[in-house]
Amino acid sequence: MYKTFLRPLLFSFSPERVHHFTFSTIKFAQSLPLVSSLTRNAYIPKGNLAREVFGLSFRNPVGLAAGFDKDGKLYKELGNYGFGFIEVGTVTPLAQPGNEKPRLFRLPADQALINRMGFNNEGVDALVERLKKRRHKGLIIGGNIGKNKATPNEKAVEDYLICFEKLFDHVDYFVVNVSSPNTPNLRALQDKEPLTKLLSTLQKKNQEQERPKPILLKIAPDLTEDQLDDIVDIVGETGIAGLIATNTTVSREGLSTPAEEVEKAGAGGVSGKPVRARSTEVIRYLRQRSGETFPIIAVGGIFTAADAQEKLNAGASLVQVYTGFIYEGPAMVKRICKGLMQR
Repeated sequence: MYKTFLRPLLFSFSPERVHHFTFSTIKFAQSLPLVSSLTRNAYIPKGNLAREVFGLSFRNPVGLAAGFDKDGKLYKELGNYGFGFIEVGTVTPLAQPGNEKPRLFRLPADQALINRMGFNNEGVDALVERLKKRRHKGLIIGGNIGKNKATPNEKAVEDYLICFEKLFDHVDYFVVNVSSPNTPNLRALQDKEPLTKLLSTLQKKNQEQERPKPILLKIAPDLTEDQLDDIVDIVGETGIAGLIATNTTVSREGLSTPAEEVEKAGAGGVSGKPVRARSTEVIRYLRQRSGETFPIIAVGGIFTAADAQEKLNAGASLVQVYTGFIYEGPAMVKRICKGLMQR
């Protein structure tokens, strides 16, 4: 029903406009007790898919990746669609508008998106106020943190610390995002020296807490094997909990969409089916290089149970979806979970 009727209608409007419309619609619908109850009964998977990863209990291994609910406006309602965990953000210390519109584009022929959102968000304080209203702790919430566009890289650590300290009491784990291609020079923080400094500083602050929380690093799919080797070394050296692989890609190779249409969309990261193979390749390399020393959350081109199983077979412990959720609709989470139970 979603792909036959609703998706064609939604895809007839601009992606960002539809995103805001969908948020408002879900918020209103889920405020009605009957709708909320019916949604949970229809979409929350039955059966035991619980996982224990980096000390946290996940009701199932399928999560929603950062970027969909940046400001934590819909985490409760989205939980009714069966997600085992939801990642909010990327959030920055101060509110910022992000890059100029249009900045989000569909590539239906590739089942992909191009985005150059630029960490648009209402700031960490607004997110904290919403998370304070969190009542049910059964759904794991992750906090994806970044730096403001105006903050130079040499002062980036300060931005990440602000977000970490303010969010600490309100999320279950943290993700350090230095891999978005849409904030100028951000990916330079993936270099070994600045990245080690950033993660070591955050981990030091983390270990000062009575109950430290898992800190993960989200990496780009465009890293070389030497850079991936550095990442594995940095995880070991800093003692962070694990990795999320991978963010969007700046590559345009292998797309079915006509080149002129892709060029018209312009700069940004590609997500969806085109990044699936590379994401799996990165996960497999990291697992082979690191053994079982840390968990990996997989994201990139997951639309089906087979896609999710591919990532798990490559060495991931959990998976996240984003573009697949937009193309497949809310029933995809239950379908993936049901498929995983049968494998």
